[in-house]
Amino acid sequence: MSQGRSIRLFLVDGAPTGLLTAEIVNWTGHVLTGPRSKLSQLVQRPECGRTGIYFLVGPDPDHSFLPRVYIGETDDVSQRLKKHNRPEEQGGKDFWERVCLVTSKDQNLTKAHVKYLESLLIRNAGEVGRCTLVNGTAHDYTNLPESDKADMSYFRDQIRTVLPVLGFDFLRPTARTAAPVEQSQTDQSPIFVLSIPKHAIKAKAREINGEFVVLEGSVARNEWVGPTGGYQALFHQLCNDGVLATGDNGLRVFTSDQEFSSPSAAAAIISGRSANGRIAWSVESTGQTYSAWQDQQVSAAQTAVDTSGYVEPEAGQ
Repeated sequence: MSQGRSIRLFLVDGAPTGLLTAEIVNWTGHVLTGPRSKLSQLVQRPECGRTGIYFLVGPDPDHSFLPRVYIGETDDVSQRLKKHNRPEEQGGKDFWERVCLVTSKDQNLTKAHVKYLESLLIRNAGEVGRCTLVNGTAHDYTNLPESDKADMSYFRDQIRTVLPVLGFDFLRPTARTAAPVEQSQTDQSPIFVLSIPKHAIKAKAREINGEFVVLEGSVARNEWVGPTGGYQALFHQLCNDGVLATGDNGLRVFTSDQEFSSPSAAAAIISGRSANGRIAWSVESTGQTYSAWQDQQVSAAQTAVDTSGYVEPEAGQ
C-alpha cells in the first residue's frame, strides 16, 4: 500500500476559480496557479520574483482530449509571463488559459537547478503523452553535481504529485509509463474481458489506480457504427493517434495500454457504439460482470469494517 500525503491548499481570493497556492508537508516547494484572467494579480505575488518553473496550459484545437502545454524556467517568472501574455505576432503565446508556477520557499533553487528540472519535466511530459507539448525536444543539462541532480529528481516527483490535485494531469504517470516500483505499489484489479464473438472482438483490461486500462493487443471494431456523438470523437482520435491501428480481419488493435475514465468509455471504443461497461466487462477468471465484482468488493470492505469493531465517533468527538 502506498503512503498517504498531506497537501495544503489555499484560495488566495476565496474563490475556487481564482488564485490558489499548494504545498506538500515537509517539501520546500511552493505552487501558485490561476487563470490568465487573473494574471495582473498573479504577477504581483512575491513568488513571481523568484527563480522557478512554470507551466502554461490551454486547449489544443487539434486534439480535443488533450491540453496544450508549455514548460519553462526563469529567474523572474513575472517578467517571463508578461512576455508570454503578448500576442503571437509579438512573440507571445495565445493558446494558454491557466498558468502554474513552482518555486522554493527557502529560495534555494538556482538557474542551474531549474534548467535541469525543466529538462526532466519536458521529458516526462513527452513520455506520459497526456498533453501536446509546445516545447519540442528537451535539452540535456548535465552541468550539475550528482547530489543536486538527486535533489531535483525528488523535487520533480513532488511536482508530479501535487499538480494532478490542481487539475493538471499532464505529468501523471500512466499504466504504460509507470516505473516498475510504481507499478508494484499500484492498486490493481483482476483482468476483465469483453467479447463480441459475432465480430471476432475480444479485449482485456484492468483497473489501475482508479483508471480503467485496456491492455495492449486488445481488439476493437474497425469503425464507429453508433449514433453521432458520445465517444465517437474519442474513437477517431485514438485511430488518428495510432493507439487503434488497423489489424487483421478488418478490425483494430490497441498498440499500447490505454487509460479510460470508465468501463463504459472503454466498452464504447471497443464496440464502436455506446455500451454499458458495467455489464459488458466480466472478470476473466470467474465470469462475474464488472458490476457484480465491484459490489462484492464494497460488501467485503463493509464486512471488514463491521468485524473490526470500528465505531464512528459521534458529532463533536
